Amino acid sequence: MLRIGKLTDYGTVVLGMLAQEPERHRAAAELAERTRLSRPTVSKVLKELQRAGMVISSLGAHGGYRLARRPELITAAQILDVFEGPLALTECSSASSHCGIEKLCRVSGAWQRVNAAIRRALEDLTLHQLAGLDSTGLRVSQLAADIRIRTQHP
Repeated sequence: MLRIGKLTDYGTVVLGMLAQEPERHRAAAELAERTRLSRPTVSKVLKELQRAGMVISSLGAHGGYRLARRPELITAAQILDVFEGPLALTECSSASSHCGIEKLCRVSGAWQRVNAAIRRALEDLTLHQLAGLDSTGLRVSQLAADIRIRTQHP
């Protein structure tokens, strides 16, 4: 089963909260309270997001964290890369593949196409959409149709 880790999930929740008012600084304690996540978890997530350049922190009475870019410019792929690393469904889908049977394998090309289709879908999904700020709404059925179309016409 493909599943993102808890920190990635929490990262999208925290980023979604920041996306509600992208210019506003929010303290880690406020984000923890508003997201109902523990403060240590929120702090850990924010540290990773800051290290990746997705959030900016500032000190002082009106300090805290805010998005480094507009929510429309942050993609689900970028968020996953922060917490999970680059998407690789199989060893041969990885940029640093060390598969011993890659030259003989007949299925690697298909898995690489699947990996690329998922990556494209994640790159098309923005934080703006993840946070529910897109007026068109995000529909799973539409995403599935988009993925089918893209895999048929790479």
